[in-house]
Amino acid sequence: MPLPAGMQDAAVILYIHGFASSAQSSKATFLATKFAERGVELHVPDFNEPDFTTLTVTRMIEQVWRAVDAQPGEPLTLIGSSLGGFVAVNAAMQRPDRVDRLVLLAPALDFGPSTGSGPSRVSSRDGGNRMRKMGETGIGEWKAAGHLDVFHYGYGRMMPVHYELYEDARRYDVWSADLRMPVLVFQGRRDDAVDPESVEAWSRRRPNVELHMLDDDHQLTASLPVVWDVTSRFLGIAPGSRRGPS
Repeated sequence: MPLPAGMQDAAVILYIHGFASSAQSSKATFLATKFAERGVELHVPDFNEPDFTTLTVTRMIEQVWRAVDAQPGEPLTLIGSSLGGFVAVNAAMQRPDRVDRLVLLAPALDFGPSTGSGPSRVSSRDGGNRMRKMGETGIGEWKAAGHLDVFHYGYGRMMPVHYELYEDARRYDVWSADLRMPVLVFQGRRDDAVDPESVEAWSRRRPNVELHMLDDDHQLTASLPVVWDVTSRFLGIAPGSRRGPS
């Protein structure tokens, strides 16, 4: 059962893919198909453009708002996956009056400062599980070299990313986020890229967050049917569902 025509025309739902991913990721493709079945378009920009190597959180946030402003309408929902979740929260912090709801999929909420400590300290505790695995020595080597070679799942090959990504991310502190809109979070308990305990801690301290801890890994592949079922009800587009208050 699709949304009423008026709401279909007005709603803007934008998907923010993760680091070293793409607009054609499995989650983006799955959700775009499901939304289309309800008569709703899922907007999925490619955040690798214009160049993956120079990717920063600041650039991604700017791209979010360019994409949103190109699709005027409301209500606006941001769906963020992994690093895209970190970006979605920061975008909502910048323009809380514009964002109606957030849906976060295994969000890399610890990509910036891990405890709200601000950008003055460099630590392997910042930047999530990936940074902790690198250790402070690895981060120092990244800084010295100026770039880090990572496997890009969208392109299927190793690609360099500048140290500025890490340095820029540390300017953004989601732990101090005072968000009032409804937020839906899905997190796998077996995630080895994002710290599940950090996501749970961030969510539990905010009464407007609905958290679903799943028996899954970072990709949430096995849980996508559940993710869709809960998300469609959260957004009021499931058969027989009603959209709750914002």
